[in-house]
Amino acid sequence: MASQPILDCSKQMAEKGLTIAFAESATAGWLCSEFALAPESGKILKGGIVSYDASIKEYLLKVPKELVEKYTPESAEVTEEMAKRLGDLIKSDIQVAVTGLTTPGGSETPEKPVGTMFVHAIINGKSSPIRQEFTGNCEEIIHKTIDATAQLLIDGMKSV
Repeated sequence: MASQPILDCSKQMAEKGLTIAFAESATAGWLCSEFALAPESGKILKGGIVSYDASIKEYLLKVPKELVEKYTPESAEVTEEMAKRLGDLIKSDIQVAVTGLTTPGGSETPEKPVGTMFVHAIINGKSSPIRQEFTGNCEEIIHKTIDATAQLLIDGMKSV
């Protein structure tokens, strides 16, 4: 069963006749899967791309290698570019990209610790980014990111 924020978000999307697509790194498809569990999934969900490794961001999503090298694969800048380029691959009203650090071993720093997650949603052409730091283990960080993304989308759909 999808989380309540996902269920609420999916219902609102269906009521507004909106579709959604995902480009996921740190959440590795889990966000798309949560939307697939919603009763409205057949009306709203277009698909998703898991680009866990930076090379997939570059090759499939066409994120410039220079951008990844300058800002790291887990950054607001790369996440925004992923969201922008997703629309070229999967036509939808809403594009969502997610990167971040759910475990040690990435680009973490004192300013960007494990638990830092980046989400960039484009809703009918309007960008809505968030950067949040979550605590917990990998699974807890992903669950918190999923719920934060649902809330971001709910807030962003108010003007649609």
